[in-house]
Amino acid sequence: MNENQYKWPAVQAPIAEKKEHIRVIHGDTVADPYYWMIDYFKKGPDSNEVVQYLKEENAYLDTMMAATKPLQTTLFQEMKSRIKEKDESVPVFKNGYYYYSRTEEGQQYFKYCRKKGNLEASEEILLDVDQMAKGHAYYAATGFDISDDNRYLAFGVDTVSRRQYTIHIKDLETGKILEDAILNTGGDPVWAADNETLFYTYNNPETLLSEKIKRHKKGEKTADKIVYDEKDKSNYIGVFRSKSEDYIFIVSEATVSSEYHFIKANEPNQAFKVFQKRIPNVIYDVVALKDKFLVKTNQNAENFKLMETSLDSTYQEHWKEIIPHRPDVLLESIDEFANFIVINEREKGLVQLNVRNLKTNENYYIDFGEPDYMAYTSGNIEYNSDTLRYNYTSLVTPNSVFAYDMSTKKKTTLKTQEVLGGYNPNDYSAERLYAKATDGTLIPISIVYKRDFQKNGKAPLLLYAYGSYGHSIDATFNSSRLSLLNRGFAYAIAHIRGGQEMGRQWYLDGKLMKKKNTFTDFIDCGKYLIQEKYTDTAHLYAQGGSAGGLLMGAVVNMAPNLFHGAIAQVPFVDVVNTMLDESIPLTTNEFDEWGNPKNKPAYDYMKSYSPYENVEKKNYPNLLVTTGLHDSQVQYFEPAKWVAKLRDLKTDHNVLLLHTNMDFGHGGASGRFDYLKDIALNYAFLLALENNVQ
Repeated sequence: MNENQYKWPAVQAPIAEKKEHIRVIHGDTVADPYYWMIDYFKKGPDSNEVVQYLKEENAYLDTMMAATKPLQTTLFQEMKSRIKEKDESVPVFKNGYYYYSRTEEGQQYFKYCRKKGNLEASEEILLDVDQMAKGHAYYAATGFDISDDNRYLAFGVDTVSRRQYTIHIKDLETGKILEDAILNTGGDPVWAADNETLFYTYNNPETLLSEKIKRHKKGEKTADKIVYDEKDKSNYIGVFRSKSEDYIFIVSEATVSSEYHFIKANEPNQAFKVFQKRIPNVIYDVVALKDKFLVKTNQNAENFKLMETSLDSTYQEHWKEIIPHRPDVLLESIDEFANFIVINEREKGLVQLNVRNLKTNENYYIDFGEPDYMAYTSGNIEYNSDTLRYNYTSLVTPNSVFAYDMSTKKKTTLKTQEVLGGYNPNDYSAERLYAKATDGTLIPISIVYKRDFQKNGKAPLLLYAYGSYGHSIDATFNSSRLSLLNRGFAYAIAHIRGGQEMGRQWYLDGKLMKKKNTFTDFIDCGKYLIQEKYTDTAHLYAQGGSAGGLLMGAVVNMAPNLFHGAIAQVPFVDVVNTMLDESIPLTTNEFDEWGNPKNKPAYDYMKSYSPYENVEKKNYPNLLVTTGLHDSQVQYFEPAKWVAKLRDLKTDHNVLLLHTNMDFGHGGASGRFDYLKDIALNYAFLLALENNVQ
């Protein structure tokens, strides 16, 4: 394809068959002619009709995008060429060994390795995932946990992309995988201190809900014992071992409440004790020090406060405040060490790392020196250390890993992401802007572009957002994005409500019966960027995935003329039908986020914004919609139904494309290069649209 021009082929799009299906609830009767597309989910491979429809849509996309194939190849090679193929992670030290992963040239996966005592010791390859993944279209290995005697490695494997893992155990002395194979898990094995006992999360094989915590004895063939059974289907559960190694915790949490249970790691057969019974609308998290527990909670503290309590008196009446609630600072998490704690905070949308000396009670902040950035602690698995490891990045700064001596305040660079091909950060500019929302709230926008970018209202701009679950989207570097910036695009992130960038209230103002703030914030950010001459409606594009795909569906219904095109990745667009069907994976976990439509006020509100419900006879922007047949988070039939309904009702001649990956699920390809093909498709779609503007 000539990048300077593109003409879409005149090809007939697939037309999905309509079938009668009626939903009646709360006196509301709704026809859903594409409900039959759920059949593959219900019946599996026997449902040939829906698979055939998805293949027809894929064939249509291939035809429509055929002339962009050379461009897609160019983009893929360009993005791949920036990645250092032979690379190695920064080693982490634990229990006498340095652990790291490394990648080899031309290989899609990695090798998980260790060295004993020092980094000059001989390498021991624990798992060769490149070899293990052979013959699989998808392969994910996760949850690596080493027994205290350093002999056994437990890990989870998913070969379907449903996030259902089988846990295996490898004897590192003999090199053999044991016969133990634990099915339907969260891929989160946790060793007790006896080197014999594993705890893990069991997932329901149909709904994929995390239902139980089980205990497994290495080598035993009897059924694993259930040590915790979650009765509240709106809660996620998990199990982990404290960094101090002294305790094993079970956590049950929803977005509005939580509860912890614990045992000593050297007493794996004991019954788990509740730390503090769950309290409605109260979240708490527990961190174990050697002499006490720290508790982060939002009880009477919207942005959270930090408490402490003794090891033998854990109920809330014994908690003592050590960091009070601050209305302008969100307390996000704690990294614990023997002599220090590091408090991860967020103020005015930016992460701050607050270091506190446990002996002197002195505290200070690490200075980062940029106005818009992302910093996070990572790889701090050794409790008895005075060295903090953290990562730093921004829209123009590649990721760097630092070791920070918390006693001397000396910083050492351990690794800086290499961008091959001569990247110069001085060629790019980043800004932090604020758009005024409909209700007067200022919405932060992070934006990056090449220095020769002209703010004349004619430049292309891709606006991205997520806006759900309190998940904050920070300003981080992405080498793939350079392929768009180098072709004249600006890239912007709208930090809309529903995330948690500006504190807990930012999240609360974008969920449940305030969810529409998320959508109107995004629309107002787009209008602001046009007003300030960064772009115009003929050159403004939108992108979001999963719950951000819901955002895409909502905004193209609400403001279809604002955007020239949109990319909706694995979009959650059939909100009402999905939330009414508790057999669909993870539905009940979502009630605290969206509401339960069995309650009429929640039903009415959801229906008023659900993208599928609100498709109308009107013009829509150009759309690329992506999904995965094996998606466990947002089932394939949601975007498939949405596209079918759009095809039937939209009145424009704009492009509407659906791409279903028949091998992968929610997260896309598992290989470290294959995912670039999806990005290349997205970018080729945008460039084809941009170069077709009259």
